[in-house]
Order: sequence, then C-alpha cells, then structure tokens
Amino acid sequence: MDPNWNDNLPIYRQLRDRVVSMILEGVLKDGDALPSVRNVAAEYRLNPLTVLKGYQELVDENLVEKKRGLGMFVMEGARVELLKDERRRFLEDEWPLVLERITRLGLSVQDLAATAEADATTGDSGEGEQK
Repeated sequence: MDPNWNDNLPIYRQLRDRVVSMILEGVLKDGDALPSVRNVAAEYRLNPLTVLKGYQELVDENLVEKKRGLGMFVMEGARVELLKDERRRFLEDEWPLVLERITRLGLSVQDLAATAEADATTGDSGEGEQK
C-alpha cells in the first residue's frame, strides 16, 4: 500500500479504497488475509481505530469477513462483485462523458478501433509518456 495520504479524503476511506484496488488488481484474492490492523497501523503510523474503521467498511460491503481470532479475509466473489460495480459505475457515470467527447471530436468507431489496435500491437496502454 502507498503510504501517501490525500488530505481531501478521510484516511479510513483511502485505506478502504486501497484494499479495494488490491482486490481488483488481484494482489489480494478470494480467501486471502488482509494485513493485520496492528501491522497496518504501525507501518503507516495510523491510529488502529482508523485502520479498523476502513476495514469495517469492507466488512459492511460484504467484501471482507472477520474470522474471530484469525483476522479479516477477502470474501469469495469479492473481485467479481467489485468488477460488476466498477463496470456499472463506469457505464453510468463516466461513459456518457467519454461518449460526449468522442461525438464532439467527430471520432468514428473505426478511428477508435484503429487506435486500440495500434496500441495493442505496440503494447502501448495509453498510460506511458505523453509526447
């Protein structure tokens, strides 16, 4: 986990979001144990209650389960549910803005497909250096 915190969002929420990212990226898989509250608190110099609050949000969202005396573990199907939610959010919130911009720029499906094909051929994910 990245130790840099954003001042615009509560740390417990950022911690929750980082665990979600780790699940989505496959760093944490179904059944994997989350780092202990004590270890995360010590490593990032956080109040254990802050870490616990972030973890509790994951429990409340049925992404993580508590096992008494053992710790917290990623629930079966958590990644699938998160992907479903991310896709829904993208299609409802982000895609309309992307589509609006595509339309405004006069791009065609062929333009987009050609760019995607070229990126796939060169291995460029679009996240590299900008020229």
